[in-house]
Parts: sequence; structure tokens; C-alpha cells
Amino acid sequence: MRNLRLNIRWKILIGYFLIICCVGASILVVSNRISSLQLEIETITSRDIEVHNLITTLRYNAVSMETSQRGFVITGTENYLEPYTRGKAEWEANYNTLYQYLSDDPSSRKSLEEIKITIQNWISEAGEPTIAMRKANNTQGIIDFFNEDTGKQQVDDLRIQLETLRQKEITSTKNHILDLKNRNDMLIISLYLMLIIVSIISFIIVSYVSGTIVKTIKDVVKTISEIASSSGDLSTRIKVNTRDEIKDLAEATNHLLSNLNDQYWIQEKVAEVATMNQGINDIPTLAKSFLTKLAPMLDAAYGVFYIRTGTGDQQRLVKSASYAAFGDETGHASFRLGEGLIGQAALEKRTFLLNAAPDHKVSLQSGLGKLEPKSILIIPFEFEGKVVAIVEFASVESFTSQHLKLLEQLESHFGVAINNVQGRMEVERLLSESQVLTEELQTQTEELQTQSEELQMQQEEMRMTTEHLEEQNLFAEQKTKELEKAKEELETYSEQLRRSSQYKSNFLANMSHELRTPLNSILILSQMLAENGNNTLNSDEAGYAKVINTSGNDLLALIDDILDLSKVEAGKMILTMDEVNISEIPEHMHLLFNPVADNKNLSFDIHVDANVPPVLYTDGQRLQQILKNLLSNAIKFTETGSVAMNIQNADRKDIQKYIPDQIDKTVLAISVSDTGIGIPLDKQQLIFEAFQQVDGETNRQYGGTGLGLSICNEFTKLLRGRIILDSTPDKGSVFTLFVPSLPDMEKEQLVTLNQEVAAAVETKLERPAVVSAPDIVDYTVTEATEYEGQLFKAKKILLVEDDSRNIFALVKALENKGMNVTVANNGKQCLELISKQTDFDLILMDIMMPIMDGYETMKAIRLDSAIKHTPIIALTAKAMKSDREKCLEAGASDYISKPLNMDQLFSLMRVWLTKQVEH
Repeated sequence: MRNLRLNIRWKILIGYFLIICCVGASILVVSNRISSLQLEIETITSRDIEVHNLITTLRYNAVSMETSQRGFVITGTENYLEPYTRGKAEWEANYNTLYQYLSDDPSSRKSLEEIKITIQNWISEAGEPTIAMRKANNTQGIIDFFNEDTGKQQVDDLRIQLETLRQKEITSTKNHILDLKNRNDMLIISLYLMLIIVSIISFIIVSYVSGTIVKTIKDVVKTISEIASSSGDLSTRIKVNTRDEIKDLAEATNHLLSNLNDQYWIQEKVAEVATMNQGINDIPTLAKSFLTKLAPMLDAAYGVFYIRTGTGDQQRLVKSASYAAFGDETGHASFRLGEGLIGQAALEKRTFLLNAAPDHKVSLQSGLGKLEPKSILIIPFEFEGKVVAIVEFASVESFTSQHLKLLEQLESHFGVAINNVQGRMEVERLLSESQVLTEELQTQTEELQTQSEELQMQQEEMRMTTEHLEEQNLFAEQKTKELEKAKEELETYSEQLRRSSQYKSNFLANMSHELRTPLNSILILSQMLAENGNNTLNSDEAGYAKVINTSGNDLLALIDDILDLSKVEAGKMILTMDEVNISEIPEHMHLLFNPVADNKNLSFDIHVDANVPPVLYTDGQRLQQILKNLLSNAIKFTETGSVAMNIQNADRKDIQKYIPDQIDKTVLAISVSDTGIGIPLDKQQLIFEAFQQVDGETNRQYGGTGLGLSICNEFTKLLRGRIILDSTPDKGSVFTLFVPSLPDMEKEQLVTLNQEVAAAVETKLERPAVVSAPDIVDYTVTEATEYEGQLFKAKKILLVEDDSRNIFALVKALENKGMNVTVANNGKQCLELISKQTDFDLILMDIMMPIMDGYETMKAIRLDSAIKHTPIIALTAKAMKSDREKCLEAGASDYISKPLNMDQLFSLMRVWLTKQVEH
């Protein structure tokens, strides 16, 4: 609708149309009301007349029956019974018709029912009995009846009842007539009011339509008057919001004003340039002033001025001045006629405008960097048909037609100015030469006399200058040496930091390998002993084996914690952002911690507010790691009472206080509270540092390394959240985790911890899991079946391992499954065995080995066509992020981390051996 164009004629027609619509609507309403009133008058009139007639008829029927009855009783003539018989037949029909008219009035309906009963009683008690006695000539019975004459009282009552009903209906008719009169008066008042309203609406419509037209015209006239005044501003524009002929007039006027403003601007700038030329007596000053004055007018960021010099074949265009030039990029020093665009413009006396100059040599230099010009403008200036100068401008924006018109006006004027300056320079040169010749003759003698004195003074000055320069050079050399020394120190420090970081990474990787290698055999053998498959151990010995296995898993968890903390500190911990289902968190936490809480007789509850969003966009693995650590600590440090977790939306004040940069995000407040030992105020910051606990007694009583809260704190920072502690000693603690939803963060496809260490054993509260290579379907550990026994039986396994402890543990475990194991102590022995025997069903390859490591060995195996399709499972004690990718790139079919969980290893072997069988 905003783009709809309505001219003045249409506005007037629409106004008239709206007025006619209002009048028509009023007429329709009034006509409808009059018709309704007329209909009600006719209805009431016809009804009331009919009701009165029916009452009269009913009264007539009753009187006719009574008269006919008395006449028949007196005379005994049957003719007297005709009115009685007719009245008896008609009165009930008249009664029913009257009853229909009056049935909507309860009092009238009651009166009619009484009249009916009275008539029926008279017929049954007076009319019919007397007629029957007269027909039977029972004169005495008739005399006795009329002595009592109960019928007369009934007829009198009937007359009174009918008269009362008739008077009531007359009163009702009068009331209806009075009501119609009142309504008629209201109709007249409504008519007047409607007429007034229609008039007001019509006046508003007329005022609005005329106002929009007149106001717009007044605005246009006012603006034109202001512009036409002596102090009028040609940049003023007429603003019209309507879309009609007046807007067309305003736009045409604005276009005229734009042209006049452009012309005025050109004249003003030409006058400024002409004024600038006054008092200048040399070409370089003229060129510099011209560029300095004209470049801002043209919005140019670069300019060069070339003056024409020489005669004949020696004519050249020599650079005289530049604007905003930087360094060596000041343009060519000179051009011959026809050489380059500068020379060609002088030769053809033609202006060049280039609106695309991507390969232009000149770049526009500012304090922040360099800009490439978007448009190049080359203008020749003439005097008496001869080009006397060429000016080149460059701009980051395109030159406009207004700029070109300004230059057209300046071409002839500035050519004259250049010629005048050159003439003055020639006159001054000649005058100076004559003066110089005269003065030279006069001063030669004086110069000869003073030359010796000047030479002596110059020698002294040169000596002093030389000494000063030597001092400056010495000072500069000292400063240079100091700067070089500082630079070397910074480079050395930087290299030390880099080496330190590299040493730390190498140390952690090697530490992981050296710890996991012996830990591998401990866990494998202790697991085998704990399972007691051959029933060779008693219950105590099996318990000892379980304790060894549990302690090994605890040591593995400690190694993983140290690696996690080192990754965070090195900035190598990368988040995997995804949608986290909030409703799954309570279920998972109950599953993990209910057995532990029940074991300590603690109450464990989780509450989720109803208004919590169903989904939170964050790193779900790190979030669960934080919550599990907080709940594990709460249960560990609580002997009696309860542990609770509450999930709710964070209060806006808390967000502003603790994580103000997330104020516009959805933030959850997840609090873990307990009734445990509590934490003193002076220790509440200490516990978030690595390897720190409240005190030595806590460490001895409850165990632990002090890494959990430190890792939680670092993970929370990565999630852009905050952990707040509120604790009172001997009463309990409340850890509140503020974690924001980060839907705007990039969702990175990362290798998670479970993918880095495919078969890593999780903490005591988690179940182990195995992650396969990317092209293999995920599977979980299941119990050994008869099929598994048949699958493993007599399979030939090549074990490449340099550690004798691991060899012993693995060989025992594999042979217990019925497999035949061949051992190679390094990669070279492995290749030698393969060259002699290639019928191995599966290869278990250690990575870190002497002579030839696992990577080189797997690459060599994949080049051997006889065994390149044999599955290879890589075994490594390293747990760094890139180990898995390196193994798969080297040729491994799958990957598992030490220390090995034998159920996981058997699960991997079952998958790949099954594939071998299928192939």
C-alpha cells in the first residue's frame, strides 16, 4: 500500500465515495428501523383487535347458551336449543384460538383456564341437566334446580372473568401503543444523531483530503520560497510524503535544484582555484597548490602533476609535484609525448577516465595500510591549443560527472595560469641573470678576499661536525647492539617456551606409554585371575585379584585426569558442541550414583524445574564429566544425610554477576548440594587448583589426588561458564555450575576421548565401551558364546610386542581362547616371519618398539600383496589425540589403547575375524 500512487483526483473521488457510503449506511439503518417499527405496529394492532373480538365472541357464546337453555326449559320447544347447540360447538374453538394468542402471558393463561373451567362446569351442572329434565318433563326437578339456581352464579362469574380479561387486554394494548410511541421518539432522536455523526465523518474526510493536498502544496511553496530568498541554500530539498502530482512537482523541482547546486558548486570551486593562483611565481608551487586544492574537491587520494618542457624532439612531460605519494611510489619522473597514458593524453589532447585499475602500480598509503585505487583520471591542460601540463588523479571511489564538469571549466583557465607563471618565471630568470652578472663583477674581489677566511671557517665547522657525527654513530651502534641483544633474548625465551611445551607433551606421551605398558599386563592378568575361569583360586585369592584390578583401574583414571589437565593447560582440549537432552541427565546420574548412595545410606535426589529448556547446546561429554565429578565428591565427603542436584534456569542477576558476557544467552544453574564435611572459607579457592585438597587429613581420610575440581574448573571455563562454591564447615557444601547454551559456536567434528583411546577403561562409575574404526559399525561387549569359542579356536594370531610382561599376559589370554599365537619382538622380526608364513588370521601390533616401530611395520605389511588384507589391530600405550588417526593412516584396521580390557579386545577380534570368515 505504501507504493500505491493516488493522484489528487482519486483522493477527492475517494473522499466523496466514503461520504456517500456513510450516508447510504445511515439511510439503510433508518429504513430498516422504520420498517421494523411499522411491522410491530401492524402486528400489535391486528393481534389486539383479534383478541378483543375473540373475548366478545366467547362471551356471546356463553350468553347464547344460557338464553337458549332458559328458553327451552320454559317453552320446551326444540328450536330454542339451536343457539345452545351452536354455542356449545363454537365456544371451545374460539377459546383455543384465544389461548394461542395469550399463551405467552402466564396471568392471562391462568384466567383463560379459569374461564374454561367455569364454562365446562355450567354446561355439566346447569345446561345439560336442565335440558335433560325438560326433555323428560321433570317439572319438579326443574323447579327445584331453579330454586337453587347455581348456574346463574356461574354465568355471573363468567361475565366478570371475561370482562376482567377484556379490560386487561385493553390495558395491555394501551401499554403497547405507549411503548411504540416511545420507540418512535427514540427513532427520531437516533435519526438526528446519525445525521450529526455522518456530518462529522464527512467533515473529517473532507478536512483530511483537502488537508493532505493543501498542506503538501504549502510545504512545497514554503521550501521554494526559502530557496528563492537571498540566503537560500541550494542543497535544501523538498520532502513530500504523498504519491501524487505534487510529489512529481517536488521531484522535478529537486532535480532542478540539484542541477543549480552542481553549477553553483562548479563556479565556486573554479573561483577558488583561480584565487589560489594569485601571487604564485613558480611552477612547482603552482602545481603543489593546484593538487592540494583540487584533490579534496575530486575526493582523490593520490595525484601527480606533469609540466611540459623542452622543444622539438626533446619535449617531455616532467613530474613537478605529487599529492599523498609515499616512498618510491611517486610516479614516473617523465614521459615523452605518446608514451604511456600521460604521453598519449598530451598527444591527443584527450581526457582519460579508467574506472577499473586492478593492476595499477601505485597503491594509496594510509596509517593503517595500503589501498588499491578504483578509478584513474588523467586531464590535459591547454594554452592556445597546446598542452602545457598533464595532471593524474587516483581515487578509491569512482569520479562523478560533476567532477568532470569542474575539470572542463578549469582546463582553459588553468592553462592560462600556467602560461602566466611560466612567463613570470622567464622574466624573473632574465632579471636575476642580469643582476647576478652585475653583482658578480662587484663581488668577485670581495669573494677572493673572503675565500680564505671562509675556507678556514668551513674546515673548523667540518671538524666539529665530524666529531659530532662520530659521537652519534657510537651512540647508534650501542643502541643497535642493545636492541639486537634484547631481540636475541626474546627469541631465546620464545624458543625455551616452545621447547618446554614440546618437552611437556613428549613427557606426557612417554609417561602415558611407560605407565600403561606395565599397567596393561597388571590389568590383563588380574582380570584373568579375578574371573578364576579354571577355579584354581579360592575366594580370598580371587578377591585379591579384584583389588589389584580395581587399583590398576584407579591408576588408569589418574593418568587420564593428568592428561586431561595437561591438554586444557596446553590449549589442545577442543569441544564438541551438540544438543544435550536435559531430561537424560537425571536418568544417567541416578543410574550411576544410586548404588553408591545406597551403599552409604545417603538420600540422593535430582530436581529439574518445569521451565528448564529441553535442549542445551554445549559439549555434553564435558558437561557430564563435570557433573559426575561434583556428585562423586559430594557422596565421598558425606557420611550421613543427603546429596541433591537441582537443575533450573539461572537468575539474570547471577548471570550478570558471574558470566556477564553470556547475559543474552540461555544459562542453566546446576547445583550439587550435600550435608558433608564442608570447606573452610580460606580453602574454597585452593581446592580448584591442581593436586590441592582442604588439608592433609582430608587426603588421608578420603583419598584422591586433588585433580577433579581443577579439571572441572578448566572444563567449565572452556564451556564459557563458572563454578560457584557456598560452603560451611560441618554443615555441607553447594557447588553451582552456571553453563550457557552456545548455539552460535561452530559445531566441530572432533575425535572425542573415547575415539582417542578406543578401549580406554572409564572411571569406576562408568561402563567400558569400544569405538571401532570409522567404517565399522559400533558394537558393545557381550558375553562369550559358543559361537565365539568356535570362531577363536585354532585361529593363527601374530602378536608383535617388545615388552615381555605384555607378551606373557596376552599369550596366556589368547591361548585360553584356543588361539595359536606367534610372537615377534619388533617390526623387523614381524616382517621376517611374514616373509616365511602368511596364513595369519589377525595381527596384534604394538606401536612403540625398538628397531622398527608399529607405524613403519603396518605400512610395510600393507605393501605386501600376500597379507595386505589381513586385519591389524593397533595396540598402544599412548593416549594422545592424534594417535588413532596415525594408526589408521599407517594401515591399522582398528585401534585399542593400553592397558587392554580383554573383553574389549576379544570383541574387536570377533568383529574382524567374522569379516575374515565372510570374505
